[in-house]
Amino acid sequence: MAQAGASGRRGQSIDPHEAKEAVLGYCLKKGALAAGVADLDAINRIAPPGHRPADLMPRVKSVIALGVGGQTQGAWTVPAKAMAYFGSTETRAYTVAYGLSFFIENRFKARSIYCPPDLDNEEGPRVPLQSLKLHAELAGIGARSLAGDILLHPEFGYMYFASVFTELELPPDEPMQTNPCPAPSCVDLFRKQGQTPCMKFCPAQCLSGDIDEHGQQAAMHYEMSKCAELSEQYEALPRILSAAMAAEDAAAREDVLSDVDNSMFWYKMSVGSGGLLAQCFECMRVCPIATRSPLADPIRRAEAREAAANQDGTA
Repeated sequence: MAQAGASGRRGQSIDPHEAKEAVLGYCLKKGALAAGVADLDAINRIAPPGHRPADLMPRVKSVIALGVGGQTQGAWTVPAKAMAYFGSTETRAYTVAYGLSFFIENRFKARSIYCPPDLDNEEGPRVPLQSLKLHAELAGIGARSLAGDILLHPEFGYMYFASVFTELELPPDEPMQTNPCPAPSCVDLFRKQGQTPCMKFCPAQCLSGDIDEHGQQAAMHYEMSKCAELSEQYEALPRILSAAMAAEDAAAREDVLSDVDNSMFWYKMSVGSGGLLAQCFECMRVCPIATRSPLADPIRRAEAREAAANQDGTA
């Protein structure tokens, strides 16, 4: 826990609770739906060596996690091949986090960094430098679901997360005390058919698990390899490499790799733009928490604001 009278780099006395209020307030003002501070000691107990916050920022004191809205209501209606790309709002989360690191340094004069969401180039594909999901879970803004441990929020449903590391010491939050997953309708389907909607409708059948007599998660199993294999059909890289391998000779192979469209793909990869890894989303498409939570999408959030305004007007 942070102590009263914590200081920034230049010696000012900073009230950690006031600083936390300012930090989380910035996140919400800039578009985050939820934000919190993860317990650094808990992260270090769970994250493996090489993937702990201090492995990126040696003097880190606090890890701030934030989440933005996952999808528009309309996004859940489009075909899988389209949703695999444009359904994501993760870049908005990264924008808020990037700005937050500047805000903390400017306001509190404490070193801060936007935590890169990228893959660890020493660990291979699909292994991240840091687990943004772990940060968000410990910060209390999401709980693990039966759908491959995807985090869900009881009000906002499915969100995308980003993290900021800072040398400013802030009081940590607690993880959620109750998990919204599984929803009552999912428990009912599991009792009847032995599968929740996410398990039943997964195209790769990569999800399985168990629900106990109290309607709580008892076990969750996610076969990432099956999920990745299915999602690769929406990725550009496997198709490009497949065509290059099938070329008759070196000249034809060079033509494939240097094609105008493919060259643009290599450029996008080099600057971190474009979809290197695709996603499926079918487990979330049928998830009642992801799609029908009270504030899960812009339409529901607008309806909630209107209802609140009407209630205030008639009070």
